[in-house]
Amino acid sequence: MLSSKVSQALNKQIELEASSSQYYLAMASWAETQGLNGVSAFLYSHADEERMHMIKLVRFVNERGGHGVVPALKQPPVTFKSVKAVFEEILKHEIKVTNEINNLVDITLKEKDYTTHNFLQWYVSEQIEEEALARQTVDKLKLIGDDKGGLYFFDRDMTALAAASGEVDAEKGA
Repeated sequence: MLSSKVSQALNKQIELEASSSQYYLAMASWAETQGLNGVSAFLYSHADEERMHMIKLVRFVNERGGHGVVPALKQPPVTFKSVKAVFEEILKHEIKVTNEINNLVDITLKEKDYTTHNFLQWYVSEQIEEEALARQTVDKLKLIGDDKGGLYFFDRDMTALAAASGEVDAEKGA
């Protein structure tokens, strides 16, 4: 059985994961309207992944005797300055999510909820991957700078990354 403190913290994380999904969905829609089909495919895939993270939390909370609450969400931004700005925002956001996961892990330890602590280790590992991918992507975009040809190849490469990401997610069951 979840303590009310852990249940409340998990529901806060559910809201953050749902918001992440909506944020990436807004970015995907914007990228698609800019003719960046590879970037949009990657971001649509990422939005789906974040939604699955949320669902995984909802089901865990419910299985442990709590109530996973589906949150109301604020509308995310509609437009973005550039592809580079999008991925810089993603990196900042993923760092925020990592910090929130770490706070959640800390709460479970203080509450001596080792089952939830164990469950959250998947999220800890996932955040290492999420941050690394965001950092690498920002680094690539810095290398490209304002080169339109470089952006074309970057967009094409993102199509392959989106496809690979979907395959990995299917294998992980996430």
